[in-house]
Amino acid sequence: MARIQTPQRIRGTQDIFGEDQRRFAAVLEVFDRVRKLYCFQRLEIPIFEATGVFARSMGETSDVVSKEMYTFEDRGGDSITLRPEFTAGIARAYISEGWQQFAPLKVVTSGPVFRYERPQKGRYRQFHQIDAEILGAPEPAADVELLVLADQLLKELGIAEGVTLQLNTLGDAATRDAWRTALVAHFEAHKGELSEDSLARLEKNPLRILDSKDPRDRPIADSAPDIDAYLTDEAAAFFKAVTDGLDAAGVAWTRNARLVRGLDYYRHTAFEFVTDRLGAQGTVLAGGRYDGLIGSLGGPETAGVGWAAGVERLAMLIEEPKAAAIQVYVVVEDDRVQADGVRAVSALRRAGLAAELLATGSPRKRFDKAVKSNPDALLSLGVTDEATSKRLKVNVGDAAAIEAVLGNIAWGGPTE
Repeated sequence: MARIQTPQRIRGTQDIFGEDQRRFAAVLEVFDRVRKLYCFQRLEIPIFEATGVFARSMGETSDVVSKEMYTFEDRGGDSITLRPEFTAGIARAYISEGWQQFAPLKVVTSGPVFRYERPQKGRYRQFHQIDAEILGAPEPAADVELLVLADQLLKELGIAEGVTLQLNTLGDAATRDAWRTALVAHFEAHKGELSEDSLARLEKNPLRILDSKDPRDRPIADSAPDIDAYLTDEAAAFFKAVTDGLDAAGVAWTRNARLVRGLDYYRHTAFEFVTDRLGAQGTVLAGGRYDGLIGSLGGPETAGVGWAAGVERLAMLIEEPKAAAIQVYVVVEDDRVQADGVRAVSALRRAGLAAELLATGSPRKRFDKAVKSNPDALLSLGVTDEATSKRLKVNVGDAAAIEAVLGNIAWGGPTE
């Protein structure tokens, strides 16, 4: 008989358990607690969309669209893509579900996203993000609120130390057009010195050359004109309002004039929270304002600003959470009171106590095994004078509460 081949986990995916799962859950728990403080509503959107949702929102020539999306044709012949990020799907829902009536709409979500890229530390092909967005709010106060939310999240996760908020402005449409023209002229003058990737970007997405990591491009990118020379008065005032708001809220920031977003629908604020504690993958949380996105998807011109963060990366930075404690361990030391063990553990759980039942294996070894797990309290059940005997040992916790639960149990006694 042929040996059955054991299926293996697909490369770039992960099975999350134990300490990793506790870290993962801790990030989501803190995120949910903090978003409630800022009155953000939770939403859920589909895990896949029509391919055009992402192709139009992320740009046909972007690396994500051209190289990294998981796209397939379904049985109906439609082109479907697993979501590589959340913002496009939220923008689609805002249009198709008529959520304009709720503007300004403050929402968060989280879940798996998919990108076909080279797996490495903290980067997977199926990974998880938390996401926060404000739609229908053109005021700089919305940018400030999202940044303050992100700052508080990192602080409550205990990872703010060593994380820096880098901030830039992309200006309004007039600013961006003028700056783009100046950048193209600058890069054209150095065309013979640029890398192959940057030459391709010069035709399609010249702003992306500014954040090139290729050593051949760095001197040219570093000497490129800054956006400040092309800011309109309105764009400069918007950026000042954002930085003034951050200062008022006590959020530290630093200017990074080379922080850009390549697509034309991005406006004004762009930001990244970065650290040197993750090696080359230093971005912890990133986002910006995308006032032109919903219009590019066929909806009404609508302001938008948001950010996303990788759960795995955040989980790598936090302290290891403690495993959930067993508050009461119920040990059946005589098999004749198995039913009483079930009654006890069920009553404890219904009373809101985390309880575990040990009623298998050698009866003589069960008590010692339970002691080694160091529960807050240990209830041992045996038989004395044809009735259930009970021993309760409380190391930590409320003995009175446990005894109150036990006092209400209708014990059945031993059975043969």
